[in-house]
Amino acid sequence: MSKLHKFFIYWFPIILYCLLIFIQSSYPSIKRSPELPHLDKVLHFVAYAFLGALFLRAFKTSRIKNNVRFILILSVLLPFLYGISDEIHQHFVPYRSADLMDVLADMLGGLMGVYIYQAIVGKTSAG
Repeated sequence: MSKLHKFFIYWFPIILYCLLIFIQSSYPSIKRSPELPHLDKVLHFVAYAFLGALFLRAFKTSRIKNNVRFILILSVLLPFLYGISDEIHQHFVPYRSADLMDVLADMLGGLMGVYIYQAIVGKTSAG
């Protein structure tokens, strides 16, 4: 598989997904429904679980794929850092605010996504 093909299959989806998160964060937040308390935290958790899984999927095809501990750490750390940057971004968006609990949901989601992906795909599979 060529490097360009590998990029489009494994890394481009991460870029698109991060762009989607950024665009969604650029709009005022939707009104919260009292029937569904903490729905925004659940959405953060799920969104960043998917991002963590995408990172792990991509790293399992990289040159560092044999350093399992390192790619697991990176696959949790990068969504967490992106979550922090997203909250900073939201701080400057009208009618939005930064929330540390969203960052916590992002971090836990990224961790869970990596855990689930690793459990499903396995430790030795290339993605």
